Amino acid sequence: MAAKTLTINGQQVTAEEGATVLQVARDAKINIPTLCHLDGMKDVGACRLCIVEVVGTPKLLPACTTVIAEGMEIKTESDRLRKYRKMTLELLFAERNHVCAVCVANGHCELQTLAYEQGVDHVRYDYLFPKWGVDTTHERFGMDHNRCILCSRCVRACVEIEGAATKSIAGRGAKSKIISDLNEPWGEADSCTSCGKCVQSCPTGALFNKGSTVAEMEHDRSHLDYVVTAREKKLWVTHA
Repeated sequence: MAAKTLTINGQQVTAEEGATVLQVARDAKINIPTLCHLDGMKDVGACRLCIVEVVGTPKLLPACTTVIAEGMEIKTESDRLRKYRKMTLELLFAERNHVCAVCVANGHCELQTLAYEQGVDHVRYDYLFPKWGVDTTHERFGMDHNRCILCSRCVRACVEIEGAATKSIAGRGAKSKIISDLNEPWGEADSCTSCGKCVQSCPTGALFNKGSTVAEMEHDRSHLDYVVTAREKKLWVTHA
């Protein structure tokens, strides 16, 4: 592939054609906040936290799905970007019932960490206080819809890594939710292999190991990395 030269925050970088802004920035050790991105899975631009400014383009673009071009000038930090990222995080907190003090992922939550980093010390919007339930019908795992941010990482992990396609998103807007199979209780989903990849991919406390108490739920991303890498290298392919 042909190489492309561009600048990020005034720093000139070179990358292969077809790479995304997020990939190039991370290779150059430039941090861009994300929530829906997870290495090894396709990007969908769902959370909008990785937005960047591109000179000549009036719109803010998601770094995870924007492909680089020759001569592109990108800004990953500005007052405008900080404003919108902070607003996005506040809306995520207002949309559902995120109570960090009693969450299993307290201290191990990507949403919580990004809120600290972006200076979210209060929420300016009215809380919706929706009446979401908790699905604990599965033998090993639980799903707390109150903590879900609809990043779709669990859906993509289930489809792209495990190949089961148990998880999907149903509904529209604030009424959307993660479902199992045809909106059945998770414990009754015949397609679920109980692999736990969806749980390990979750950035919040929405998916958890049953028995986890406050601040106990940690996610092991290395498990997902191992599976993706092994498949890419065809380590599990047997030769006759």
